[in-house]
Amino acid sequence: LLVCISCLLFATWRSRSQKGKEPPGPTPFPIIGNLLQINPWNLPESLKKLSEKYGPVFTVHLGPQKVVVLYGYDVVKEALVDQGDDFSGRGTLPLIKKLFQGTGIVTSNGETWKQLRRFAITTLRDFGMGKKGIEERIQEEAHFLLERLKNTHERPLNPGNFLIHAVSNIICSIVFGDRFDYEDKKFL
Repeated sequence: LLVCISCLLFATWRSRSQKGKEPPGPTPFPIIGNLLQINPWNLPESLKKLSEKYGPVFTVHLGPQKVVVLYGYDVVKEALVDQGDDFSGRGTLPLIKKLFQGTGIVTSNGETWKQLRRFAITTLRDFGMGKKGIEERIQEEAHFLLERLKNTHERPLNPGNFLIHAVSNIICSIVFGDRFDYEDKKFL
């Protein structure tokens, strides 16, 4: 019992000694943090009350996890726009980290993410993304799709295959420069 109490006191003292390095916030309980002070059924209202007391930038502990909350348009704009490089990272989830090992546009951070994003954008632009040519190809395929739907003579149908063929034709048009007829055996 004495060891448990001393550990709790040490943890509380340690967290208070580090308070100068983090935004203000309610004092967390050991293990559960501030979960008792936050209403999970009305989270926005709970965060609003905490922001009125501690300011637009404050710290809460969700269990053992420390979370810095930015509350309000001006603070979020400053963080994401004015200081975007400092706030561009993402939190890590152990399962995602194990599965993807920090690779991929969605799961990477930092310099790796910047390089992957730059590569993806460059590659998509090379294929015509953002250019008028791709829009024209989509409109052309939409015209063929409408004609195909009109030829069903208002009979009930599952449009899934029609849509799959239309999307495939758009991709073929971008990659190969030509589309296929909907009845083409090779295409099907």
